Amino acid sequence: MENDNLLFSRLRSVRSRKRTIRKDVEKQIRKKYQLSDELWDIRRNTPWIPLDKPYQRGFVRFFAVREDVMRSKDGDFFEEILKKINTYMYSESRQFLKKKRKFGRRIYVAKEQKLKQISSYSWNDPKFGLTPRERQYFLKQEEYCSGRKTYVPYYEFTESWRFILRTRPNMITHYKPVNFELEKECAELDDYLGQYKIVGIIHKTIYGRSYPWKRKREDIPLIKSRKYVTCTMSATEIAESLQDL
Repeated sequence: MENDNLLFSRLRSVRSRKRTIRKDVEKQIRKKYQLSDELWDIRRNTPWIPLDKPYQRGFVRFFAVREDVMRSKDGDFFEEILKKINTYMYSESRQFLKKKRKFGRRIYVAKEQKLKQISSYSWNDPKFGLTPRERQYFLKQEEYCSGRKTYVPYYEFTESWRFILRTRPNMITHYKPVNFELEKECAELDDYLGQYKIVGIIHKTIYGRSYPWKRKREDIPLIKSRKYVTCTMSATEIAESLQDL
C-alpha cells in the first residue's frame, strides 16, 4: 500500500505536464529573442569602410537655413531646430518627380517635401532635446488615425519660411561589408519570431502584457469618438426636443 502511494505521488498530473511544456517553449522563445537582439547589435555596430573611388547615386534634397536668417543673431538657434526636424529625400534625377494618374493617363508631378512632425512621445522625451525656447515655435495639431480610431496629437513648426530646400549630388563614400552567415541567421530568427502565436507569447512574457498596442477607451473624448462624429443634433437640441414632449 505504501509503495502504491509512493508511485502515485511521483506521477505528474496532466496540468503539471502541460505547464512544464509551456514553460520550456517560453524559455526557447526568450533565448531566441535575446539572440536576435545580440545579432542585430553586431549587425548595427559593423564599421563602415571607406571606398577607394566614391561614386554618385542620384541626388538628395534637404532643408537649410536661409542665408538672411543665418546672418541674423538667431541663426545658430534655428540651425539647431532644423537638425531635429530636417528631412531628406532621394531621387535619381534633380527634378524629384513622381508618377500620378490623371484622366486615365500617367503624368509626372513634383514631390512634396515637408519638415518633420514631432510626435507627442518625442515631445516629452528629454533625449530629444527640445529646449523651452524651441518649444515656443511649435504648434500642437491633431490628426485622425483610422487604425487607432482616435485623434493623434503632433507638433508642427510654425515658421517654415525660415528654411529653404537645397539639392546636392548624393555621393556614396563608404560601404558596410555583408556577413552572409549573420544575415541568414537574422532572417531565420525574424521569420520564427514574426509568427502570430510567437508574437503573442513575446508580448505577454517579455513585454508584460498581451496587447500593448491597445489602450483603454476611457481616455478618448466622447465628442471625438468615431461613434458620435455622425451625430447631427447637439445636446441642447435634444434637451429642447424632450422638453416639448
